[in-house]
Formats: sequence, structure tokens, C-alpha cells
Amino acid sequence: MKNLVLLLMALPCLLFISCGDEDPVTETNTIVDIALADAQFSTLVSALQRVDLVTTLQGEGPFTVFAPTNAAFEALGVDLNTISDEALTSILLYHVLGAEVRSTDLADGQTYASTASTGGPEGAQLSVLIEKSNGVVVNNSATVTTADVLADNGVIHVIDAVITPLDVVGHAAANSNFSSLVGALSSAPGDLVTVLSGDGPFTVFAPLNSAFDDISAIVQTLTPDQLATVLTYHVVSGANVKSTDLSNGMVMTVAGQNIMVDLSNGVEIEDATGGRSSVILTDVQATNGIIHVLDRVLIADL
Repeated sequence: MKNLVLLLMALPCLLFISCGDEDPVTETNTIVDIALADAQFSTLVSALQRVDLVTTLQGEGPFTVFAPTNAAFEALGVDLNTISDEALTSILLYHVLGAEVRSTDLADGQTYASTASTGGPEGAQLSVLIEKSNGVVVNNSATVTTADVLADNGVIHVIDAVITPLDVVGHAAANSNFSSLVGALSSAPGDLVTVLSGDGPFTVFAPLNSAFDDISAIVQTLTPDQLATVLTYHVVSGANVKSTDLSNGMVMTVAGQNIMVDLSNGVEIEDATGGRSSVILTDVQATNGIIHVLDRVLIADL
């Protein structure tokens, strides 16, 4: 009887030790967990599973994910069953930033961010345009309908359209500050839009609308062929020249003429006439090249 009493007294302790040896279940709330729990993301989840990106987005991060709904994928009009794994991966990673960016972190106006998609020349990370005014719009095509869905490893912004990687022409067309450049490319002879939509790579020095406004009187005197020469004078063919590739005094041959890089006071480009333009934004990375933004139009020797 005494031994039985001792055994009964020890039983709770044994049970306690046994329970304590089990690993506690840790609940997670990763970006993938949130997507799995929300039916409106079932197409997104299926796409992530197909190209083995689920584990990536379950990682530590932090990540920002612009998450298209099922309706957004349907509106894209692309059969996800026939698109290649490589193309699907590039599209999905184009919706991912390698940092946590909440809507409150965005300044009003335009911001370019590097995505996780490495679809640029030589594996360069592609850029995406984020515009914030009354709301947030991505690449001038997708609106954030629900912002700041917080996860353990980042944040989700729900969007109403799938954003697809852009070439240099697509980036210019998506940004309202380049409407004059896009219009000039469309009107000039030589079908420059088609040329710049090609494989490239291209390095484009892109003047703002205000830069074209400053030379509007000059533009009106140019023949169509002269306008084409001025425009092609802003494009380095066969190279994806990043800002880190630039050096002081560097000379590049563009449309048969030279431009020179001066780094003594920021980044300036000297054209054939001796005029100088400041590079006010660098490294907008597209699928077939890169864009650097200018405050003046470069004038070729006509």
C-alpha cells in the first residue's frame, strides 16, 4: 500500500515532465500564412507554390508584397498554366521588395524601388514606380486597395491588377513626367518606340517634360530627321550602364557623337555643344536597359 501511495504521488510529476519535453507549437503569421488564410489570394498562392517561392516568402524577410487578388490575375488574361516557370517567377518577384515599406513610409509623389525580380540585363534587379497622392498606385496600372496588412516577416499591400515587368519604353510611358519624351519618340521617324522595345540593352538618358519645355522653340525648328538625331543622342546602345559604372571624364559615343560624364559636381553630362545636363535620378532598371533622368535635353551637333 505504501508503494502505491508513493507511485500515485509521483504520477503528476511524471506527467508534468513528459509534457515539458514536447516542443511547444509556435503559431506564425507570415506573408504566406496570411495569403493561405484569405480566399481572394488562392491564385497567387497557387502560382507561388508552382515555382517554389512559398518557402522564400516564409523566410525572415523583411518583405513588402504587392498582392494581386484572384480578380487581378483573371483580368491579366494570361493562362498561368502555360506561362513558363521563368516568366512566372519574374512576374511574381516583381511584386516583392526586399524591405518592409508601409504606406506611411512613402513620401507623397513618385518613388522608384528595386524589386526582387532579376529580369534585367545580366540579372539586374528590376525597378517599380510607386506613386502616392490620395492613394498608392504602382507602375501607373495597379491601385493599392488595402494597405499595410502586417505580417511577422513584412507587410502586404493588396492591389487590383497584376504588375508586369517593363522595358525602357514601358517605364517612360508609365511616368507622366516623361510624356513629352514618349510623344517625341512616337512622332520621330525611324520607329524609335519599336527600336527601344527591342532586346537591347540600352542606356537611356531621359529628359523630363520640363527639359523639353525649355527648348520648345528649338524643337519647333527641327526637321523630323534632326529630331530623331536628338532623341537617339540620348541612347547608348548595347550597354546597361549603371551609375556605379560611371567615372569622371568618361566618354561615351552616342549616335556617332560623344557625351562626357563629369562627376565633379554631382553627375553631369556634357553634350556635343558644350551644354550640361544634371542627372537627377539614376538606375531605373528595365527589362532591356536602364534609365537615368536628366533636367536638360542633350543637344547633338546637327
